[in-house]
This record gives sequence, structure tokens and C-alpha cells, in this order.
Amino acid sequence: MSTQTDISLTINGAERALSVEPWTTLLDAMRDQLGLTGAKRGCNQGVCGACTVLRDGRPVRGCLSLAIDCAGAEIATVEGLSDGNQLAAVQQAFLDASAVQCGFCTPGMLLVVQALLRENPRPSIDEIRCGLSGNLCRCSGYRKIVDAVAASVTSAP
Repeated sequence: MSTQTDISLTINGAERALSVEPWTTLLDAMRDQLGLTGAKRGCNQGVCGACTVLRDGRPVRGCLSLAIDCAGAEIATVEGLSDGNQLAAVQQAFLDASAVQCGFCTPGMLLVVQALLRENPRPSIDEIRCGLSGNLCRCSGYRKIVDAVAASVTSAP
């Protein structure tokens, strides 16, 4: 007897149909069934932030979110940030500030920053640091990442 359930997820504005087990995480469904590999499996405990996606505009951990519970929600991934070949402002700021090293944490960082800037378009340095606090980077001292966010804020219209 199959325990799979057919669901529909709206990811980056496109409705996607898939079949999942009740315990399938959003991260697994996106990576294994939909080929969306931007979100990474880091700690698999919701601590590192590498699997961060936006659910209805708010950051969530893909490794802790069940895919079946996300049916009906708007999911945004790093793959949906750019507009074709045009990078989102925050992506360009990360590039300009050399805020990307290995890149493993970058998708989660970018999505957290998107949510932060949507709620607070002009955050202070302390607010940027607080907003990024749930996402770990093992390569950097965070300085370039914070600088990139601050630069995207000051260059915004």
C-alpha cells in the first residue's frame, strides 16, 4: 500500500505537482523531485540555515518543513531571485562585495536578506547582523556579507 500523497506546491510563482510521502521534507521534495538544488542540506537540524527558503515571504528551514504542509503556500527559492540574466539587487551586492566564498550558505543568506529588506528596507548594521544571525557561514567572518547587505540598502532607490 502506497503512502504517497499528491500535492501541488507553488514555487517561484509556478505551480508544481508532485507525489510525496508524509515525512518528505520540503528540502527533499525540491532537490530530489523538482531539481531545485539551491537550498542545501547542512546540519539537517534547522540550525545552520543552508536550507532556508521563503514560505509566504518568511524564512523557514526546508529540512524541518514537511512538503505536505507547504501545499497552498508560496515558496521562494534562490533560483527565483534573478529575473533571467538580471541578478536581484542583493545578489549583485554579494557579488560586488566578494561576499561569496564557497557558496554553500549563500542561497539561505540571500533569502533571509530578501525577507529582512521586505520588512525593513533600511536596516541598520545591527539589524542586518541580527537578521543574518540564524545563518551560519563557515568560510567568512561575515564582514563582507554584512557589507554587501549594507551596500544593497544604500544603493536602493
